[in-house]
Amino acid sequence: MSEAAVMIRFLSRQRETQLLAGCAVLLVPWIVVLALTLPAHTVARNWSVAWSGFDVLLAIMLGATAWLRRTGDPRVGALAGASAAMLVVDAWFDTSTSAIGIDAAMAWASAVFVELPLAFVCARIALRRQR
Repeated sequence: MSEAAVMIRFLSRQRETQLLAGCAVLLVPWIVVLALTLPAHTVARNWSVAWSGFDVLLAIMLGATAWLRRTGDPRVGALAGASAAMLVVDAWFDTSTSAIGIDAAMAWASAVFVELPLAFVCARIALRRQR
């Protein structure tokens, strides 16, 4: 029996479900710890690299999703779902980390009028591919 077959047998649907549910439950106390201990303000090293790198990856994901959609590739659903998740994460961090004032207004406008609607489009593509 190949190693892949052994892994597939080991990670049965039930075990995968248990693993995911267990991780979700274990995240709850970790979230509480973070909420109580993280500082309200911090200076991050390589902040611009982190954000520009994320946006580069997001652009690649959206471009690849568009290409797979155009060519009718059945893998488009997985990429569209990942793109939707990245867009929601981008909107969340843009709005929650922006400075008060014009930065916050621009972050919210981008989230409401660009990122979240595009995430909805990507999610629709992903869900259609699952049917």
